[in-house]
Amino acid sequence: MNNPTISIIAPCYNEEETIEPFLRRIEEILTQINEPYEIVFINDGSRDNTLNVLLNAKQNFKNIRIINFSRNFGKEAALTAGLDKARGEAAIPIDVDLQDPPELIKELVARWREGYDVVLAKRTDRTSDSFAKRVSADLFYKLNGKISNVDIPNNVGDFRLMSKRVVEALKQLPENQRFMKGLFAWVGFKTIAIEYVREKREAGQSSFNGWKLWNFALDGITSFSTLPLRIWLYIGALVSFLSFLYGSFIILKTLIFGVDLPGYASLAVIMLFLGGIQLIGIGILGEYIGRIYSESKCRPSYIIEGEY
Repeated sequence: MNNPTISIIAPCYNEEETIEPFLRRIEEILTQINEPYEIVFINDGSRDNTLNVLLNAKQNFKNIRIINFSRNFGKEAALTAGLDKARGEAAIPIDVDLQDPPELIKELVARWREGYDVVLAKRTDRTSDSFAKRVSADLFYKLNGKISNVDIPNNVGDFRLMSKRVVEALKQLPENQRFMKGLFAWVGFKTIAIEYVREKREAGQSSFNGWKLWNFALDGITSFSTLPLRIWLYIGALVSFLSFLYGSFIILKTLIFGVDLPGYASLAVIMLFLGGIQLIGIGILGEYIGRIYSESKCRPSYIIEGEY
């Protein structure tokens, strides 16, 4: 435990039903690898009996460490805490719902031994996810790939292996609003991907819903791209140009044919259209200002209530 080679990082939020099956399965795999290891559980303010289940499991599994948050800070904060506390030469974040098969850890470690700093686990089949989640994830990766200055691998989640120097590089990143998939990609290093089929949850339900996934996608886009802001420069220029053309047309028409009865309906439509355009632009600007405001307060990403 003092000098583990492998650190498993397992965020938990209301996972009381999945912890014991997860431990039984992953302990068998880690024993086969025959390297010193630790399993770092981060209890992210669970409202069920997750903490007690972890404390009971610690009586039987001595390589467990438990980090208990003072409240729910979110998965990105839990991953950050796990990386901050990991002591191994390699860190492997993995969900306890067993959708990411622990058996793949042996291959992750083998590729790491070959000299790779990052070994990605890429999903080739996501039929275990809902149709809406598959479609939205595909759209996000395509959109983010086109507008972001960081290439985030498609269909790659948090499940991966990172060497100690990658973890140390991640610790140097000071931002509070963290999109971990983007940060993982941003630091770089020698990378390889292995493929696997995503399984169904062992038990319980995912805490991610449509609204949370939408906000998560917004965090990803605004964290690594300013293109949404730049787009409104071009939209403004286009609207101004069209307004100039229309104004020129009205002037010429007035000079040639005289003054018509004012068109109140068309005027109202134009005002509402321009007002909507302005509000959308202000909303996008507000997303970035909100991130600046949050970062300026320099609050920590998480608060630990206790370690066990």
